[in-house]
Amino acid sequence: MAYQREDIERVRAATNLVELVGEVTKVKKSGRNVMAVCPFHQEKTPSMSVDAARGLYHCFGCGESGDLFRFVEQTQGLGFGDALELLARRAGIQLRLDPKEKQRRGERERLIEAVGAAVDFYHERLRKADDAGAARSYLRGRGYDADVVERFQLGYSPDGFTGLYDYLRGEVKVPDKIMETAGLVARNKRGRMYDRFRGRIMFPIFDLRGDPVGFGARLLDGDGPKYLNSPETPVYRKSQLLYGLNWAKSEMVRQGVAVVVEGYTDVIAVHQAAIPAVATCGTAFGESHLDLLRRFTERVVLAFDADEAGTGAALRGFEHSVPGDLDLRVAPLPEGRDPGDLAESGDLDLLKQAVSPESSVPLLQFRLERELDQHRLDEPEARGRAVRAAAAIVARHPDAVTRHEYAVFLSRKTGVDLPVIEQAVRRAAQASRSPEPERAAAPDRPLTGRDRAEQEYLRLMLANHPGLADHDLEATAFSAPAHRTAYEMIAPVVADLEAGTAPALGSVIGDDPGEVATLLRRLAMENRPLAAPAELVRRITIWQIEDRIKQLQSELSADAPGRDRSHETGELLGLLERKQQLLSED
Repeated sequence: MAYQREDIERVRAATNLVELVGEVTKVKKSGRNVMAVCPFHQEKTPSMSVDAARGLYHCFGCGESGDLFRFVEQTQGLGFGDALELLARRAGIQLRLDPKEKQRRGERERLIEAVGAAVDFYHERLRKADDAGAARSYLRGRGYDADVVERFQLGYSPDGFTGLYDYLRGEVKVPDKIMETAGLVARNKRGRMYDRFRGRIMFPIFDLRGDPVGFGARLLDGDGPKYLNSPETPVYRKSQLLYGLNWAKSEMVRQGVAVVVEGYTDVIAVHQAAIPAVATCGTAFGESHLDLLRRFTERVVLAFDADEAGTGAALRGFEHSVPGDLDLRVAPLPEGRDPGDLAESGDLDLLKQAVSPESSVPLLQFRLERELDQHRLDEPEARGRAVRAAAAIVARHPDAVTRHEYAVFLSRKTGVDLPVIEQAVRRAAQASRSPEPERAAAPDRPLTGRDRAEQEYLRLMLANHPGLADHDLEATAFSAPAHRTAYEMIAPVVADLEAGTAPALGSVIGDDPGEVATLLRRLAMENRPLAAPAELVRRITIWQIEDRIKQLQSELSADAPGRDRSHETGELLGLLERKQQLLSED
């Protein structure tokens, strides 16, 4: 493990899970537990139970469960290590790494520190340097006051060739190799270092953890590209980054939507309108960016400029796919206006309306309308080409009902009969189908009475019920492998506790995403009376005896010449007697 277990448990003890959940979604007290509106699926009535004492949560609607670390992982799209570090910083706890982990993380930390030093350098230049006057005027013209500049850590890179290089080398003692690897400087043909960014307004780019990893830079005057981005580095990968996601992710979970805009200034303007917005870092918006956003929301709205270039941007990256698990939409914006313009001019209601579910258009519908606009639907041959092209788009959607609905949509738009449209969709699907279609997953086995009894016994163990002292079982009593494993996981935890003292489950099953841990979290959070231990043990024992009886009867009926059967016969008679005794107690 990268960190010492002692430090992990200190962070667990110092963090209030209810407060953590309350920062993301609505919570309401309900008896010993707290009920919350689940942030992992759409719902209005709270179905997530949060137990601060146990440090666990479980949603009875969608099945998501875990501890404080898993909650941060799921809501903020982090790995366990990142979630632990975030909570440790929040609690003021210093984590201790093992030597191997220190070595592995060393380069990343040095790169992050170098980029962070550059952020400070550029930010200070923007605030105070004489040569940054034009940059300050530009930002004021966009409506960015000092609070905005501070919040987004905006900066200015001086015109000279070695301003940043001299600062990092002289003041911060950053090695040349680290500066170069971080994308802050480059070498000329004679091997001399020079600043990569010069005479530009600097927009620092942060990863999901909030670490500075690169820059987007806007040119004020002179020659060169209007926007220049950091090169690919070990910490800056454009396909895995979205500008503004570090600020917007929590609000995405709360509002249930992510708004994708085109540029850094759009992100800043829209953020001020309390709309969770992000933008790509100098690359087309595509599938890898959707992978980031689907961690936080199921609805993504593309809000690009309402012109030909903006429309094209809404289509790039999705020519060959339809993300059926997301509600991917396009916001209709007024001609000649972008989201930043609307936010800065105070037309917030217009912007909020454009990105709402009522006004935004499903991306697939948007693509179909754009495709149909390219054909003359009053001509038979052109209409045929339009139908075939549109059918190929519809065929990519994974859901049969949605495909049918869009076939109806195309039929209305083109005037072509619905059966003809559906045939075109089927042909397009067959043409693109893989030779070995995916097999459907086997349905879950329904719970039997024995399953329910075994799970009730596990609930007693999770509560460390005092009655278990006189009515205990062993792992062999459980028929389901998952129940047996769950028993073996919990038994050692409660063995050393005083009866009635509930075990601290967080450190045992808290962040384990496996089937058994998920089952135990659900059972621990079920808010209903516990069963009587004696009756449960009696029923489970009867089932266990019946299993052994069947096994012995099978062995006795098998041919085995010369073998002494007296032992098996004696055991069978004893079991039959014991079973009858237990049944008579009913």
